[in-house]
Amino acid sequence: MATLFEKLGGEGAIDAAVDQFYKRVLNDDRINHFFIGVDMAKQRQHQKAFLTYAFGGASNYNGKLLREAHQHLMGLSGAHFDAVVENLVATLKGLGVSDELIAEVGAIAASHATKQEVLNQPAAEQKVLDQASTEQETLDQYDTDREVLDQPV
Repeated sequence: MATLFEKLGGEGAIDAAVDQFYKRVLNDDRINHFFIGVDMAKQRQHQKAFLTYAFGGASNYNGKLLREAHQHLMGLSGAHFDAVVENLVATLKGLGVSDELIAEVGAIAASHATKQEVLNQPAAEQKVLDQASTEQETLDQYDTDREVLDQPV
């Protein structure tokens, strides 16, 4: 069975998509400020290597993980993430990629897990644990308050 990397057209297609993608990103006022002072040739190479790996074209990736690569970006929000995804989709459509393959790309690039990593948010499991801990602390405080109120004066 062909990998997504192969279905998209391999190295040449990924190279073209990344180059077109960054042209769009650098012209998008919602997100281009994150790339001020960035060596874009190096950025393109990192992105090409990452996407090659993410789409099944390489068995390993030696670059930074998503969380580490984006943690220095102050003010990065869900709206910024969505703008990047919009630019990726527009790039792929502009290159004539089928809606079916764009959906496969989106399942990886725009997934909830990817968004959490890029935005440095806790994983879903951790959020559930944190919420449960907070709820337990609230119940414990309620019990403590009741004990204090139930004591004779």
